[in-house]
Amino acid sequence: MTARNNILDKLRTGLAGSTPRPDDFDESLVTQPWQYTPEDRIQRLRALMEAVHTEVHQLPARDWPGMVQTLLERRALGNLLYAPGTDYGEQLAAHWQASGAAPDLIAYDRPVEEWREELFWKVDASVTSTVGAIAATGSLVLWPDRQEPRLMSLLPPLHIALLKASDIEDNLYGMMQKQQWSAGMPTNLLMVSGPSKTADIEQVLAYGAHGPKELVVLILEDL
Repeated sequence: MTARNNILDKLRTGLAGSTPRPDDFDESLVTQPWQYTPEDRIQRLRALMEAVHTEVHQLPARDWPGMVQTLLERRALGNLLYAPGTDYGEQLAAHWQASGAAPDLIAYDRPVEEWREELFWKVDASVTSTVGAIAATGSLVLWPDRQEPRLMSLLPPLHIALLKASDIEDNLYGMMQKQQWSAGMPTNLLMVSGPSKTADIEQVLAYGAHGPKELVVLILEDL
C-alpha cells in the first residue's frame, strides 16, 4: 500500500459513524456589509486603488486604444506587449495602423522559451484584459490564459489593465456567484490591488521589486 492510500484509508476510517454537519452558511455575512450602487462601486474602487499609487482613468469604451497610445507617449516608452488573438488586441492593432502610433507593438504569440531575454528585459509596457473588479477591496481580477499569459501582467514595468465598468462587483462572493466560478475556475487567478511594492529592505517602501512598477487601470464605460 502506498503512503497516499494509507493516509486516505485512515481518513475514511476516521469518518465512520459520523454525521455530516448541515450547511448553515449565511451568505449575508460576506455580502451585506459590502454592497454599493453602480456609481459608488466605481468611486470606491478608484479611491482604494489610487490610495496605493494606481493610476485610474474612466472613459468611453471606444476611446481606450487612443488612451493607451497617450499613456505610452507621455512616458516616452518604445514598445507595448499585447495579445493579438483577442478582441482587444485586434482593436489595438487597428488603431495603431490607422494612427501611425510610434511605440512598437510586440505580440505575445510564442512560447516564453523562444524569447525569454527580450520578454524579461526589453518590454516597456503591456496591456491586458480583466474579468472584473471588486469594489469592497479595490482589486482587479485577472484570469491568465493561452492568449494572455500571466507574464504579461507581471514582467513589464508598466501594466495597463482594461476593465469594463459593468464588470465591477460589490464583493468577492458576488463576483464568484455571478460569473459561476464553481463551474470552471482557471488554473491561475490573479487579484491585483496596485503596483508591485515591498518594504522588506531597510523598511523603505519600494515599487517594482516583484512586478510592474506602475499600474494603470482604464475603466471602460458601456455605450
